[in-house]
Amino acid sequence: MLELARVLPGADKSAAWANPSGGGLVMGLVRTSEELEAIQRMRYKIFTEDMNVVFPDAIDGVDSDRFDPWCEHIMVKEVDSGLVVGTYRLLTPANAVKAGGYYSESEFDISAFNSMRSSVAEVGRSCIHADYRNGSVIMLLWSGIAALMQQHGFRYVLGCASVSLRDDGVTAAEVWRLASKMLKANTECPVIVPRHRYPVERLNSELPARVPPLIKGYIKLGATICGEPAWDPDFNAADFPILMDKERMDPRYRRHFGLD
Repeated sequence: MLELARVLPGADKSAAWANPSGGGLVMGLVRTSEELEAIQRMRYKIFTEDMNVVFPDAIDGVDSDRFDPWCEHIMVKEVDSGLVVGTYRLLTPANAVKAGGYYSESEFDISAFNSMRSSVAEVGRSCIHADYRNGSVIMLLWSGIAALMQQHGFRYVLGCASVSLRDDGVTAAEVWRLASKMLKANTECPVIVPRHRYPVERLNSELPARVPPLIKGYIKLGATICGEPAWDPDFNAADFPILMDKERMDPRYRRHFGLD
């Protein structure tokens, strides 16, 4: 692994360590096939257990798709044990061409982004070990994404934020209420259209629900939801398109990630 950053136990006073190793956490870029397989196994385990995701072509508990070979994979692991506790992947514009497009294009018509594709990196397959969903790991992962954005000079980050439908769409309805307000308020953001739209208007919008932490985190950073959700039957999820403009990121996070 190409190390980019590490956090020692107790260094982050705002987040409790659920089950830290003695040496803390280290974040970096995957550089070996063994490291890639480790995060693919973690993705498979967490997605199938937490979201009832179906991977029809998975072999031996490994979540692998045609985009993985073209992505930079960011990994967080315990320093002492080597246990992988978090991952993200990033697809550059150049590698998206080689891969036959962005993953998002399998779910959305993103032609609204054609004029800025050379500045758009795609992130996805966000996955964090259950014992480490306290803030530290996601901040390390986001700092890795920021480092790659800065290194390559990309301005935009595009991704799909999946909302599980295990609750019959109650949470998806809450996210759509938030998304509707954002779409009305942000007229400058290109709107992308789902290829297989999830029928949010059929959901019971009166039932209480919380916006998932990852989506709340994106919005705190300054990202926006830029369209209606697509239905992903394999992940049993409503996928909301997310766009982050580095120039419009919250100033606090710009400083934190060294983007100023």
